Parts: sequence; C-alpha cells; structure tokens
Amino acid sequence: MDPIKEAFSKIKEEINQLKEEITNLRAQIKDIQTTPTYNQENIYQQTNKQIDIQTTPTHKTNIESPYTPNSNSSIGNEGVPTDKQTNKPTNQQTQNTTQIKHKTDFQQANDILSSLDSIKKGIRLKFKQLTPQEMLVFSTLYSLEELNTTEITYRTLAEQLSLSESSIRDYINKLIKKGVPIDKVRQNNKTILLKVSQDLKNIATLTTIQNLREL
Repeated sequence: MDPIKEAFSKIKEEINQLKEEITNLRAQIKDIQTTPTYNQENIYQQTNKQIDIQTTPTHKTNIESPYTPNSNSSIGNEGVPTDKQTNKPTNQQTQNTTQIKHKTDFQQANDILSSLDSIKKGIRLKFKQLTPQEMLVFSTLYSLEELNTTEITYRTLAEQLSLSESSIRDYINKLIKKGVPIDKVRQNNKTILLKVSQDLKNIATLTTIQNLREL
C-alpha cells in the first residue's frame, strides 16, 4: 500500500476517534453540570432527624448506660455528618478524573495536529519535486474533477492541454512514480479513467497543494 495513502487513512481514523471521544466527554461534562447538588446543611439535618427518630423510645424509660461515653465521638446535633467524609473525596476524585480525561484528549489532539503537519510536509516535498509540466497535468486532472467531469481519460487531458495521448500517459506514469496518488480505473476492459485519490482530496484542495508547493 502507498505510504501516503496509509498515512491519510490513519489520520482520518484518528480524527474520527477524537471526535467521538470529545462528544463523549461533552456528554459527561453535561451530566456532571446537570446533576442536582444538595445543601450539606439539609443533608446534615435530615441525618440528625433520622437518628433522633430511631433513638426516641415509645415510652419514657430511664436507663443509664453502663459505659462511659467516648469524648472523641458524638451523637445527634453535635455529631459529624457522614457526607462530609464520603462526598468530598468522591467529588474531588471525579474532578481529577475529568481533568485527566481533558489532558488525554488534548494530548491526542496535539498528536493528530503534529501528524497533520508531518503529512503537509510530505505533500509539499512530493509536489515540490514535480516539473512545471507534470504539475500542470496534475492540476488539470484535479480541476476537471472539481468541475464534476464524469470520465477523465488520457484523451480528455490531451485535448485540454493540446498534447498527445502518449505524452499524457508518460506524465501520469511519472506522477505516480513520484508518489502522487492518482488512481487508474479500467472501464470495460478497455478505457482507462483517471482520478485523483480521494484520500488526498479529503485533506488537501488543489489550492492548498499549490500553496504548499510554493513555500
């Protein structure tokens, strides 16, 4: 497989994965933002009420505890609500997880952008080495595709550039040997249709390629 085609396919796959992960992350952040928060004081009061209900006897009975209460622990209104020990670490852990997720996504985005820069450099080098005539043939092929020309053959290009079909065939072969992704599709086992690879068109317009070539 052509290395540049393989690179295009890989970067396209990574971009799709990044989009999916960012969508999932946005959904998670939205869920966190829409989750109702409870006032700790209300939770504290509800907890104390539950303790009072459970410990209040149905009839008055004076019973002294045989044990001395531990001064380090407390019950009732002076007690420490349990939500202060559990919710705070949980919320902190959730925030830390979200921050790690953000960093991971940004790192992946940075890697993808770096890959795109490398691909742009590769495209620039490939088209920089083309002769003016070879670049003219490629530009004509790309332009005809942008005009939605259904069937582009050697003859089509020859008529556009006032060259012979054999000359166009030679230029196309030279372009392919230099790594320019051009597809040749045989129709009815006879006519050869010419197309610029869709992978290249997905990431670089003709104008972009021409600008990269001029750098």
